[in-house]
Amino acid sequence: QVQLVESGGGLVQAGGSLRLSCAASVGIFNINTFNWYRQAPGKQRELVAGFTSGGNVNYADSVKGRFTISRDNPKSTMYLQMNALKPEDTAVYYCHASTWRGAYEYDYWGQGTQVTVSS
Repeated sequence: QVQLVESGGGLVQAGGSLRLSCAASVGIFNINTFNWYRQAPGKQRELVAGFTSGGNVNYADSVKGRFTISRDNPKSTMYLQMNALKPEDTAVYYCHASTWRGAYEYDYWGQGTQVTVSS
């Protein structure tokens, strides 16, 4: 079982910045993929940025050049630095992790943190 706790959301004006954090209850080396998703009202949850199982980083086209994902392995914490925020970035942001146990991959989600960008 993996617990994920997000923090850092809030209200910011367009053009501003926020940094989200996601602390995992297990060591990062026990995690297969480690991602940030978001879900805006009336829309499907979408991948924002994430670390693949090979350690590569992926970004959604809509956030490339503005958002940066990083992690602190000793702290088992992942971050999302969000710059040049736009009103369309408004959403609940979720931390996601997957782990392998035997032949099965398990998914875990944080509780979500609200990000609101005002115009």
